[in-house]
Amino acid sequence: MTEPKSSSLPDLKELLLGAGAVSSEDLQLAFQEQVKGPKKLHFLDSLLLAGKCDEKKLVTVLCEEYAYRRASPKTITIEKNVLKLVPQKSAELYGCLPLSLLENTLTIVFANPFNIKAQDELKLLTGKRIDILVAEYSEIKTCIQKSYQGEVSVSEEPVLDEGAEDLVSLANMVESEATLDKQEQVADLMEQASQAPVVKLVNMVLVEGVRRRASDIFIEPWEGFVRIRMRIDGILEEIVKPQKSFGDAIVSRIKIMSEMDIAEKRQPQDGRINAQESGRAIDIRVSTLPTIQGEKVVMRILDQRAVLLDINSLGYSAENLTRYRKLFTQSYGMILVTGPTGSGKSTTLYSTLTEINSPAKNIITVEEPVEYRLEGINQVQVNPKAGLTFATGLRSILRQDPNVIMVGEIRDSETAEIAIRAALTGHLVLSTLHTNDASGAITRLVDMGVEPFLVASSVLGAIAQRLVRRICPDCKQSYTPEPDSPELLFISKEVGKESPLLYRGAGCVRCGQTGYRGRMAIHEVMQMSAELRELVNHRASTGEITKVAIAEGMRTMQQDGITKALNAFTTVAEVMRVAYSEV
Repeated sequence: MTEPKSSSLPDLKELLLGAGAVSSEDLQLAFQEQVKGPKKLHFLDSLLLAGKCDEKKLVTVLCEEYAYRRASPKTITIEKNVLKLVPQKSAELYGCLPLSLLENTLTIVFANPFNIKAQDELKLLTGKRIDILVAEYSEIKTCIQKSYQGEVSVSEEPVLDEGAEDLVSLANMVESEATLDKQEQVADLMEQASQAPVVKLVNMVLVEGVRRRASDIFIEPWEGFVRIRMRIDGILEEIVKPQKSFGDAIVSRIKIMSEMDIAEKRQPQDGRINAQESGRAIDIRVSTLPTIQGEKVVMRILDQRAVLLDINSLGYSAENLTRYRKLFTQSYGMILVTGPTGSGKSTTLYSTLTEINSPAKNIITVEEPVEYRLEGINQVQVNPKAGLTFATGLRSILRQDPNVIMVGEIRDSETAEIAIRAALTGHLVLSTLHTNDASGAITRLVDMGVEPFLVASSVLGAIAQRLVRRICPDCKQSYTPEPDSPELLFISKEVGKESPLLYRGAGCVRCGQTGYRGRMAIHEVMQMSAELRELVNHRASTGEITKVAIAEGMRTMQQDGITKALNAFTTVAEVMRVAYSEV
C-alpha cells in the first residue's frame, strides 16, 4: 500500500490552506463536524461532501506532498470480478472505487486516502492487500454510478457500519435483562451472532489471518471499541477496531463456531474450529478469557501446509546442523530444545521426528496439544481432566516398547525423572524446556530435583533458539551503518572495527510495507562433553557451563544471528530484538 510521508492532520491542514484548496472558515467548520457530528467523518470527507474543497488542488497536494499516484477512473474499464469485491454501498460510503486486481493486491482509487478506517474495513471485506491511488471526488462519484449498473446483488450486502444500532440494542438487552433464564439468554446471543455484519466480520478476520500467515488472532474488548490484532511473523499488528457494540456478538459468533457455551461469560473456555480455505483444512484453537472489559478471545491458526517440516528448512547453519545431526542420530539419550513460547520449538521437534521416522522405529509422542499430525507416528494428547498428564502418559508409553519418545514439555520434577530414566534405559527422548539458553536447560533439570549425575549421564545436548524475521526478498537493499550506530556496536565483536555492508527491506506491497516476509531461527547447539559432564556433576552455574561450551566450539544465538544478518537473511535490528540479552 502506498504510504504518505505523514498523516499528521496539522500538516495536511496547512498544505490545503497554502495551496488555496480550502478556506480557513470551511476548514474550521469541518473539524467541528468531525468532533461533534454523529457520523464522526474525517474532516476531509466533510469538506468533499459539502463541496467546500477544490478537488483538483487537493489531488495535486496529495500527489506532490504525499507521493500518491494519480488515477483517472473514467478512462479505465473495470472488470466485474473486481467490482464484486467492494459493494456499491461501501464505495459510496468511503468515496472510493476498485480499479484492478493483481494476484492478492487490489488497487482502489480514493478521494480521501487518509480514511484509515475505510481502508481497514476494505481489507477485511475483500481479504486483499490494498494499493491506493487518488482522484477527484466528483469523478469517483460519477464512475461509481456508471460502474455498478447491474451489480444490485452485490451492493445490497450490508457493510460493518450498517445494522450497528440493532446490535447495540441486542447487546444492551442481554446485559440489562438479568432475570432472563439461561435458555432465553442463549437465544438472544444466537440472534446477535447470526447478524450479517457480524458473520461477515468474523469470516473476513479468519480469511485474512490465514492469507497473511498469522499465527494468532487477538480479539480484545476495550472501553469504546473492540481491538482485533494478528501476530504476523511474530509481531502483533492491529487490523481493525469495530465498535464496542459488536463485542458480544463477535465473541458469541466465535463460540458457536468453536462449539463453546455461549451463555458462559465468567469462566475461561477452550474450543476448536475446523475451517476450509482454498481447499485446504485449517485447524484453529480458540481460547476465551473473562476480563474487566469483557471476554477476550485468542485464536491460534494451525495450518499444516504452511509449515514445512523439513530439518533442512529450519535455518540451521551448516556447522550447527552437523552438530545437531550428531545428537538426534544417537540410539538413546535425551535432547532438549529450549526457548520462550513461540520460538519454534515444536516445529524443530516435529521436523526432527520426520527426519528420523521409518518403519523400523516405534515413535510415540505425548503432547499438549497435538499441533500437527504426523503419518507413521503415534501421538498422544494430554488430558488432565481424565488423569492423562505428561507423567502418566510417559509411564504408559514406556510399556509400549518405543524407540523414540517425544515429550511436549517437561514441566515438573516427576516428568523430568521419568524422561531421564527413559533416556538411560535405551530410548531416544526429545523434549522442550523454557530456558534462555542451551546451558540453562541443564541447570533447570538440576533445579527441578533431578540428581546431577543422572542429568550428566542422560543428556546428549541442548539446542536454544529464537525466531527472527526474514528480509523481504522483493525489496531487499544494502546499506552501510553509521560509525556510531547501535547496530555497528552490537556486531563489533564479530566484525571488529570494520563497517560492513548490511541489509534491510525497504517495504513493498508483498511484505505489507514492513520490509520482512517469513521467519527463520537462530540457534546455539551445545553438545555434552566429558568436561561439561564433570561440571554438571559439580553443580556448576549456567555461566560456567556456557564458557566451556563456547571454548569447545559452540556459537551463541547472538553470533549465529549476526552471521545471518551479514549474509542478508535478516537484519541486525531483528537479532538485537530477540537476542540482545545473550551478550
